[in-house]
Order: sequence, then C-alpha cells, then structure tokens
Amino acid sequence: MKVLVLSSLYPNDVQRRHGIFIEHRVAHLSTTRDSLQVIAPVPWFPSKNPIFGRYADFARTPCKAVRRDTPISYPRYPVLPKVGMSMAPWLMAAALYRHVASLRQKFNFDVIDSYYLYPDGVAASLLARWFNRPYLMTALGSDVSLIPQFPRERRMIVRAVERAYAVTAVCGALRDELVSIGVASDKVHVVEHGVDLDMFRPPEDRRALRRSLGMDGPTLLSVGHLIDRKGHDLAIRAVAALPGVRLMIAGDGPRDRALRALAMNLGVGDRVEFLGHVDQERLPGLYGAADIALNCADREGIANVLLEAIACGTPLVATPVWGSPEVVKVREAGLLTADRSVPAISDAIARLLAALPERAATRRYAESYDWRRTGREHRALLKSAVM
Repeated sequence: MKVLVLSSLYPNDVQRRHGIFIEHRVAHLSTTRDSLQVIAPVPWFPSKNPIFGRYADFARTPCKAVRRDTPISYPRYPVLPKVGMSMAPWLMAAALYRHVASLRQKFNFDVIDSYYLYPDGVAASLLARWFNRPYLMTALGSDVSLIPQFPRERRMIVRAVERAYAVTAVCGALRDELVSIGVASDKVHVVEHGVDLDMFRPPEDRRALRRSLGMDGPTLLSVGHLIDRKGHDLAIRAVAALPGVRLMIAGDGPRDRALRALAMNLGVGDRVEFLGHVDQERLPGLYGAADIALNCADREGIANVLLEAIACGTPLVATPVWGSPEVVKVREAGLLTADRSVPAISDAIARLLAALPERAATRRYAESYDWRRTGREHRALLKSAVM
C-alpha cells in the first residue's frame, strides 16, 4: 500500500512532543511492502519572533523533514482565531489541495489515514472525495469529548465518519461516545495505543537511579503540558495534604508561573520540583525512579503517560476519565481516584503508597500494550479499505 497520513498533530523539530504518539503509531503501521508519506499541516503565522510564543513556533516549523525514515511535509493553512472553528476543515482542505495534487504525481497514494476527527478528519474526507480515494479517521480524545458539543462541528464529524471506510478510537469510552452522537456502531473500531516497550522499561539499578535524582522518600511524577486540563494544580494540592511526599512535574507550558506560585503559597515549594521540558529519552529514568505516576487530567483518550509509566514498572494514580479506567483496571496498574477532587486524589495516593504492587508485575501487565499489535490492527483496516 501507499498510505498518505494526514495529521496536524504530528511532531516536528520545534514542537518536539506534539502528538508524538501519532508518530509511534505510524512508525509501526507499515510493512516492508508499504510506503508512507505524512502531511502535517501547520497554521500559517507571519513572524518567528519569540514574543509571539507558540504562534512563532508555527513560523519556525520546517517545511519538510524525515523522521524515522518517513518523509514529512508541513504545509501551511490559514486559521481564523475565535471565529473560524466551523470553517477550519474547509480552510485546511483547500490549502492542502495543490500540495496533495503535486505529491500525487510522485506518490500516487491508495488511501488517506487521518488522525484527530476535527478539523483533520473532516478535511481528509474532503480531500478523499476530490481525489477519489478511501480514507480512515482516528479519534484521539477531545475530538470526541469536547468538539462535538458544538452542533455544527458535530454534524460535520458524523457526516465525515459516515463516508469513511472506518473510524478507529483509542479506547472504548470514545467509541461509546461516538455512537451516542449518531455514528453507526459498526463503523467504529477500538485500536488502542501502544508503548515502546524497549525504550520504556524498568531501570537496571533503581536504587542508584533514585540516589542520582535526589529521591530519598516517597516521590510522585506528573508528566504533561502545563495547562489547566492536565490537572497539575490538583497534584500539587494533593501533595500538600501528604507530609513527606515529594512531587516532580515534567513539562512546560503557559501555567508554569501560576503552578510555581501555587506550590509556594501552599507551603510545599520545597517538595514540588519543576523539571521543565523533558526529552523523551530522559522520561524512562524519571518514571522508573518514581514511586507513583499521577494523571489528574479532566479528559483523555488513553494518555501516553499511563502506558509509559507502567512499562517502567511504576503504578498509577489516575482520575476516572474517558480511557483511564480501561488501563487502570487491575491492582498491578495502580488505582483510580473516586472522582476528580483533591481529597480523592490524595486518598488514592496514600492508599497506593501503603501497598505498592510489585514493579515486575506492573511491567508484565504493560507488555500487553505493544505498538506492533496496534500497527497490525490498524493496517488491516487500511488494507481492507483499498481492496
């Protein structure tokens, strides 16, 4: 097969962890008989000046790259802030038409494989119609839990799914929600994310690793972009109720200053360490050294951090949202909180610290989440679409 992958979430040299799970999924998709090319559209912005923050990142994104032996192009498309949400798929598809037409002269793709339902999946449905190709869509999280709350966008998503060969969802909760908004149940296939079991694995000498990181007591790790929906503030407040427990936060983002101020105001500035952006190569060591990994998010599909942590042998405390209960379903994986509140989070942390599972058992449980299985299941759907 020749597969054209479309996703604005694909990572690049500027946004290094932007949708990195999609890159992993795509990397395990093809066989030696297949070929892939990725189109990762980027919002157009005129200036690279750092004063414009994340908008300047768009301008700094390269036009082309090769990642994991896969050619990627980053064409620009117009975005109209605040007023253009309902126009986004059309703007994206129209901006990509000439790029796709040119690409097809050298890469006559068989199928379009799109990730994130809106605007990417809806744009893929338009391009597939214009170029007379089948397409798949993949639902990842807020494209199901949030965007369909807007009636016009919901209708566009449902229509695009109806015309797609299939839609995959990374967890059963997203599948059920898609069905509830009008998608035919036989169109939706659950194809869970995996984890790189070679990269994310228990450390050889955990005691030495903890010493090198200055961990001399119960230590929690919260990983993710510093934005409200990730719930790092809840993690900080929960630690404030647990004397002697330390929290490390890996990630950067717009809430950095506010979260640091919260830790100081709660009197736990000496027990909360902000690590800033952490390259993926460093994450296994942090997971492997920590006693518990926290995920206090308000919505997720299946978060990378859940699978990465348990692959390193580290149990979880996670809020009971969307796909998290589908991972944290056995004691070896950790505990779900009763709800998304500070008392519930601190209670689950205390209970898990009092009876931590064997780290080897946690790792064994994680081994069922293998990117190779994900790739096989997803490729089978693509193959069926082009037969």
